[in-house]
Amino acid sequence: MANKIKEFSKLKNISLKNILENCNLDSNTFSHMLHGKAIAFDSLAKIADYLDCSVDYLLGRTDNPDSHKL
Repeated sequence: MANKIKEFSKLKNISLKNILENCNLDSNTFSHMLHGKAIAFDSLAKIADYLDCSVDYLLGRTDNPDSHKL
């Protein structure tokens, strides 16, 4: 999931730092994800909203980042 967020944010030219700051998330959030720790569902939803993609896309359940718009 962390890698998916990193890849998608890079495509949108958004830094991980900006995501964390604008979503009011702890600076260790991505580190936790990279090490297999779970994050709160509302934190994941905030990231998906900020990146304008679906939570399912970030979770790898779909290849369509716009599936939330269907």
